[in-house]
Amino acid sequence: MNISNPQRNLTMLTDFYELTMANGYFKNGFKDTVAYFDMFFRKVPDDGGFVIMAGVEQLVEYLSDLKFTKEDIEYLRGKGFNEEFLDYLANFKFACDVWAVPEGTPIFPGEPIVKVKGPVIQAQFVETMVLLCINHQSLIATKANRVSRAAQGRAVMEFGSRRAQGADGAIYGARAAYIGGCAGTACTITDEMFGVPALGTMAHSWVQLFDSELDAFKAYAREYPDSCTLLVDTYNVLKSGIPNAIKTFDEVLAPMGKRPKGIRIDSGDITYLSRKARKILDEAGYPDCAIVASNSLDEYIIRDMLLQGAKVDSFGVGEKLITSSSSPVLGGVYKLCAVEKDGEIIPKIKLSENVQKITTPGNKRAYRLFDKESGKAIADVIALASETIDETKPYELFDPDYTWKRKTVENFAVRELLEPLFSKGKCVFEKKSIDEIKKYCAEQVDTLWDEVTRFENPHNYYVDLSQPLWDLKHEMLSKNGK
Repeated sequence: MNISNPQRNLTMLTDFYELTMANGYFKNGFKDTVAYFDMFFRKVPDDGGFVIMAGVEQLVEYLSDLKFTKEDIEYLRGKGFNEEFLDYLANFKFACDVWAVPEGTPIFPGEPIVKVKGPVIQAQFVETMVLLCINHQSLIATKANRVSRAAQGRAVMEFGSRRAQGADGAIYGARAAYIGGCAGTACTITDEMFGVPALGTMAHSWVQLFDSELDAFKAYAREYPDSCTLLVDTYNVLKSGIPNAIKTFDEVLAPMGKRPKGIRIDSGDITYLSRKARKILDEAGYPDCAIVASNSLDEYIIRDMLLQGAKVDSFGVGEKLITSSSSPVLGGVYKLCAVEKDGEIIPKIKLSENVQKITTPGNKRAYRLFDKESGKAIADVIALASETIDETKPYELFDPDYTWKRKTVENFAVRELLEPLFSKGKCVFEKKSIDEIKKYCAEQVDTLWDEVTRFENPHNYYVDLSQPLWDLKHEMLSKNGK
């Protein structure tokens, strides 16, 4: 969603039933009823241990510019909505309180990551875009973090624009990939809009266009002597590509006093080719010439390449990152958890034969507990909004499903996860630079134990309920389950 384009109003990017429900609420006297909604997700993509929160900035931009145009009203009139409701929409003014977990924060199943409180028509209406903004970018940031961690400190470049699910998927996917750990992107407009470094060299067509591979390399080196990376697999990596690259370095860059930036291998057995290429480049006097690998890579291929001794200094990762093709959906949901009636907050719960789909009722907040000695995250606790956790006293954690599993923690620090974005419709969000978010993300992932971050069978990070919230939930389960 190209929300940064002021000429594109996305207010109507909503599921139609949000409007039919809004009309129903309006007609049935619920227009001013205050409701509380939570966004959360149930499962980590790729069976991983955590998700990276992203997309908050775009959600803020959307909520800051909610308005129904004359064209929108005319369209809705044609769908049969009555004039009183249309007049309400024509004079619509956002008035909700909104909280969200900051971008770059590791998040876990079941905990509220966005919270909306306000008139039910408004709080319900924004559901589609809350989910769209957060689900998409969090999915791509999470995949990028996995790929970047597999690279073990080597740079990963996001190369997926041409395989993304549409223009906005490319633009915002590249933004999310940078938050998750990528060094830059091939998507130029994402650099222009957000400051994500745009990177890239040449395509095979550049090499094919010239009379010879050597002519192509020399022309490129003359044009870009300070950033010369040559694509060496158009014809034959070892027989022509690397020899012609070295000749170019010797005959074009060396006389200019320049050193090559690198070579890129985009096909073949890259592990084998990179080892051979490293030996040839070193013997030719170019040990500082980096080797870049691309070609349908993901975290597992990169990990295996490095285990097998690949001599690769950086990676270009495209389609499998920008689409998170191995696990292409973050199934975030948006559920009503409470309403206000006569000044009292009335908790709401959704039951299901599928236990995972039972919601946690009430107006809530979320805390993260950190061990003061190691700095590592211990657990998250979902509590009622009226509760605080006193870090000066021991605190008992317990598994909400297996309640006999209990642990008392001491010497811990507490951080509230949800931060305010809007107060009665007024934006209070403090925007951070993309580099600040990226740095924060790396720091926060580092607070997780290795057992949580591993790819296979990660440890199940604890997301617990406070005792009062657990009591409320089970009281409502007993009452409504009869």
